[in-house]
Amino acid sequence: MANVLIVYGSTTGNTENSANKIAAVLKGAGNNVTLLDAGKAQANGLCAGWDCVLFGCSTWGDETIELQDDFVSLFDEFDCIGASGVKTASFGCGDSSYTYYCGAVDAINEKLEQLGANIIVQGLKIDGDPDDAKDEIEAWAAEVAEAL
Repeated sequence: MANVLIVYGSTTGNTENSANKIAAVLKGAGNNVTLLDAGKAQANGLCAGWDCVLFGCSTWGDETIELQDDFVSLFDEFDCIGASGVKTASFGCGDSSYTYYCGAVDAINEKLEQLGANIIVQGLKIDGDPDDAKDEIEAWAAEVAEAL
């Protein structure tokens, strides 16, 4: 049984919905899961005491990667989260019509790699409504559970 933190930034509710779906699968696999809105997260030592930390963030924007508003300040302080050696993964919602479709997932993974985190599964990119991608989300969460 692992202690898992899911930190998510959600404006429209899609990423929060995805986080809840992921949490349900992880809990069903016997893990302890805590959900945390990125707007309430404190960067300093965020990863301490967790077996795994999952990061969820929506993306929009055509000219640059625009992270969800609440996630931006946390991401700006990622150097302080203590990710070195910690099992991590990322997921996010977006719209494939944008140039940087789910670019937050790529940006988060890149930063986590720089910080020495152990990325346990490939990032999950959800196009549009997560209710339409329920099977994909649950399969990804099951892959995370196996990697714990």
